[in-house]
Amino acid sequence: MTEQLIVHLVDDVTPGGVMRVLDHILTAPDLRRGARHILRRVDRVRVVSRRIEADMIVSHLSVNWRGLPHLIALRAMHPDVPLLHVEHSYTQAFTALNVPHKGRFHTLLRVAYALFDRVVAVSRAQGDWLAQRGLVDPDALRVIPSCVALERFRALPAPASRRVIGAIGRLHRQKGFDTLIEAFRALPDPDLELHLHGDGPDRDLLRDLAGGDRRIRFRGHGGDPAAIMAEVDVVAMPSRWEAYGLVALEARAACRPLIVAPVDGLRDHIAAGATPVRGGGVAAWSTALRTATAAPSTPDARAPEAEAAFADAWQQLIGELVAPSRAAAA
Repeated sequence: MTEQLIVHLVDDVTPGGVMRVLDHILTAPDLRRGARHILRRVDRVRVVSRRIEADMIVSHLSVNWRGLPHLIALRAMHPDVPLLHVEHSYTQAFTALNVPHKGRFHTLLRVAYALFDRVVAVSRAQGDWLAQRGLVDPDALRVIPSCVALERFRALPAPASRRVIGAIGRLHRQKGFDTLIEAFRALPDPDLELHLHGDGPDRDLLRDLAGGDRRIRFRGHGGDPAAIMAEVDVVAMPSRWEAYGLVALEARAACRPLIVAPVDGLRDHIAAGATPVRGGGVAAWSTALRTATAAPSTPDARAPEAEAAFADAWQQLIGELVAPSRAAAA
């Protein structure tokens, strides 16, 4: 059988969750059975200027009005090639908090997604939103929760204490670290620590909110996610929106107690054992942090079979689209 060539298009290679998922797709042995995945960076202003030779093209591109003509051109230049879009960004909570003209935005998504043979949601919650809003044809929608290699996280020993709370991610309003800092400062225990791993536009704001509390430490961008996870005992994710939440998956694999806001893709992790913080306010988060740091038990599930399920879903999708396309071209 001839090897299938899958070309992944990306317009933002900033280090982060999307690039980590792509790196996993490109390198995971289970995803290289019969397929060769390659990454192609494209310009946000002009996605493609000539035909791409591939058995399937996967878009990890930003969807916006400015880029819509280029997505239309991508479809027009590849009428016989299966096109797939992975939606890494947009969610119900993102739309509620950031989109003033929701009807217009929903129209953009419906038009853009209709250009693709399949649209992949990266969490079940995101997929439910896409379906309920009628943004994607039900026959074209697939749900494949994001994944990265987890063996190094599973190899970490379970934490012996509950002293260090970890907040891991970009220092941006999305992550809700402002609420977390205020909630942590309300805890009187002098032996607790809050470590923020990451950098971003809200760094100075968050430092001001920390108010000189010596228990709060800004660790910067660490680079090695497994090494960061090894340094924390509890993981807190008070995100205001989150398409999936790789940090949550990694915390589960590392047997770290995980407390999350019940929004978007983080609801997937609640179903897998994460503790939800209802209400989302400072008082609710203070109570959740106090409970998590006092709890003697340790989660015993290490996100079993996540990589295998991810690979199987992608292999199934490739087979679903590429085989009929090749047969039609023969």
